[in-house]
Amino acid sequence: MTAKDSPVTIGVGDVSVSAAYARPDNPSATLVVAHGAGAGMDHPFLRGFTGALNDAGIATLRFNFPYREAGRKFPDRPPLAIAAWRAAMATAASLGNDGPLWAAGKSFGGRMASMAVAEGMPAAGLIYLGYPLHPPGKPEKLRDEHLYGLTLPMLFLQGTRDTFATPELLEAVTARIGPSAAVQWLEDGDHSFAVRGRKLDAAAVGSSLAAPVAGFLRAHP
Repeated sequence: MTAKDSPVTIGVGDVSVSAAYARPDNPSATLVVAHGAGAGMDHPFLRGFTGALNDAGIATLRFNFPYREAGRKFPDRPPLAIAAWRAAMATAASLGNDGPLWAAGKSFGGRMASMAVAEGMPAAGLIYLGYPLHPPGKPEKLRDEHLYGLTLPMLFLQGTRDTFATPELLEAVTARIGPSAAVQWLEDGDHSFAVRGRKLDAAAVGSSLAAPVAGFLRAHP
């Protein structure tokens, strides 16, 4: 039976944000998942992704950043986004001792997770769903400095057509990070993991990424 979402409220300073927790029977790990800059936690991509992870025996908690909760378009500055990440991880830890507690995020959400870990937030590992290594067309403006001090397991899932991460640059960054970082490429995928000529809705695209993530989590118990 597919695990059902349970609504959760997370306090972040003087505001609260929405979250959804889903726990299959006897989960092997828990993955906290943040959305990207342009969509909230209920986007079909994230619902498909977390639902497929639940079917694979992994508990999930996805949450909104404060700006999204308030209906604003522009993402929170890093201090507030990092505070939201810390609160979400603490909430997930309080919901059950369900194996290692991992952090994952789509684009902006993954980058903020890595910055939170760089500032001391505990996590078993990090999963990046399209890491925004640089702005589109500006490969000289890398967002990588904080990554080199991280030694926990990290999986970068990235499309080869992703304009936010030139393949050669991302490969160089992960090589510099060291053996704790792995890259899995989706051939001809863009920043949303859409592949030319393959018509899948956003939920199915998100669901398709669950298998490599579940495999990575199992390989790092």
